[in-house]
Amino acid sequence: MSARLLVAGVGNIFLADDAFGPEVIRALDRRPLPPEVRVRDFGIRGMDLAYALLDGYDTAILVDAAVRGHEPGTLSLIEPDLPDRATVGAPPEAHGMDPVKVLALAAHLGDEPLPRVLVLACEPELRAPADEDIAPGVSATVREAVGRAVTALHAMVPVLLADPAATPPLSRPDESPALSPPGCGAP
Repeated sequence: MSARLLVAGVGNIFLADDAFGPEVIRALDRRPLPPEVRVRDFGIRGMDLAYALLDGYDTAILVDAAVRGHEPGTLSLIEPDLPDRATVGAPPEAHGMDPVKVLALAAHLGDEPLPRVLVLACEPELRAPADEDIAPGVSATVREAVGRAVTALHAMVPVLLADPAATPPLSRPDESPALSPPGCGAP
């Protein structure tokens, strides 16, 4: 039996490079992953993603922009520490798409442990200025990273379908070897 895997694009399409996750999901329409992989753009719908994480997946890959201090366009593979139901306490915020809060909400809502979660993150170049509500369009650097992320997913997915506990590689100069430090670090 094949492992069940979720690839989830997250991010706001109206906030510059934060649209990285949805852009990758859209690019996967042209280069689809195997049928046993569910690919979905969650945008900023954190509650929907929290419930999807409870659907019995072995692994979930969140595709998101994340400030990690690298050159813009750098892809990173992050394996965050997952909260468990016992440590979550009061229900976390149910609105928005902060990945850490979404994972805490999913842990609070579910009776079973969460699936293994990996974050395929891209270092943003453009972020919406604090005084603007809308800054559509990703930078050329992040647009180029979208294609590399699709290629990375095509390399990672077969590894994870064969063994959900495996550490999938990213090609250099991208970050990955020892999965990055815990914590999502997403904006």
